[in-house]
Amino acid sequence: MPQELDEVDIAILNSLIEDGRKSFRQIGREIKVSTPTVQARYRRLVNLGFIKSVSPILDMSKLDKKSKKEIKEISQVKTSKVESDNSLSVKVTCDFCNEPIHGSPKVMKFAKLERFFCCTSCRSLYKEKYGGRIRSLSKEINEI
Repeated sequence: MPQELDEVDIAILNSLIEDGRKSFRQIGREIKVSTPTVQARYRRLVNLGFIKSVSPILDMSKLDKKSKKEIKEISQVKTSKVESDNSLSVKVTCDFCNEPIHGSPKVMKFAKLERFFCCTSCRSLYKEKYGGRIRSLSKEINEI
């Protein structure tokens, strides 16, 4: 079952579309939620794979002729604000078997990451396979 995006998620996305350089604090003040809420929701959207990157939009007319030759043409994708009255959801696949997740995902949180699974078996198998890396990442975060 796809993960539903609520009004807060949509407001965060719209704020990032407007200016991807805004801090979590700025976004929180703008949409009237706390900074940790914005951080957590942003991380969840990244971990779901919905936010792939926050990329700059370049004004190629600002480059001189020499620079234009050196830089490949960059295609710009124009984005518009997401309408909040539409129901949005994100398709989620299991991080172990890559099958679509139906119903609520089984979530594993470690370090600053979240992994989503279709069943507890996939979660256990993932933990068994990547246990050393999970412990290593968790230890690195605790040392910081």
